[in-house]
Formats: sequence, structure tokens, C-alpha cells
Amino acid sequence: MFDLGPKTGIFDAIMRLILLIAVAGGLGSLSRYGLSCAAVRVLGSAFPYGTLLVNILGCLGLGLLMHIGLTTDIIPRSLGVVLSVGFLGSFTTFSMFGYETVRYIQDGAWLGVAGNIGANVILGILAVIAGLALGQVIFGGSS
Repeated sequence: MFDLGPKTGIFDAIMRLILLIAVAGGLGSLSRYGLSCAAVRVLGSAFPYGTLLVNILGCLGLGLLMHIGLTTDIIPRSLGVVLSVGFLGSFTTFSMFGYETVRYIQDGAWLGVAGNIGANVILGILAVIAGLALGQVIFGGSS
């Protein structure tokens, strides 16, 4: 198990894990914000490229992390929880995806609706598959 410090009891270990998840969540949300801002600067704001990029990278990362966690002992279970629930849970932005899609609907921009849903869902699923495959190539095993 991930070393959470001195063995002072299960309550202390759980509290340390919760703290690590919170810190990782903060880092994930700051990373999401920074990447989204950079995408707007580079690609403009006509389409939610930042959200799309974050969702694809988050799906790729989760696929890779799940493969490693399920097929190897490289990442301790508690560290996998910190990374998946904490960092990636805050990094990915499907809630913002929903809001941006609704805004397209409210504006009657049906091409934007279809493009946003199609790109996020299809590319997200493909990124999870790529993350699992990348995990297989790097760490072996099967997904």
C-alpha cells in the first residue's frame, strides 16, 4: 500500500488518503484551468477546444492508469485512487462539457451540439482504448 506515513491507526491513514486526494484534486483542477486557457489562446473560443483537449487527455490518462493498476504492482492501490479520483477526477471536465453543449442547444447551434458531443464521446472512448493499449505496450499484460 502507498506509504501514508507512520502507522498510527486506520483513521489516520484514511485521513491522510483523503488529504492526498484533495491535494491531487486541486492540482487537477489547476491543470485543467491552465490547459483550457492555453487552448483558448492558441485555438480561439469559437469551439470549446480546451474542454475537448482536457477530456481526451483525462480519458487517455485514466485508461493508462487503470491498465497499470489492474495488471501490475507498479502503482500501489492507494496511489491509484489519489491519481484517478483526485487528479483525474478534477482534471476532466464532463460537467463543463454538458454546460457547453446546453449553451449550443440554447443558441440553436445544432452543428456545435453534434460536433461537441461527437468529438468528446468518440475521441474520449478512443483515448481510453489508446491508454489501455499504451499500458500494454509499456507494462505488458492484457486489458
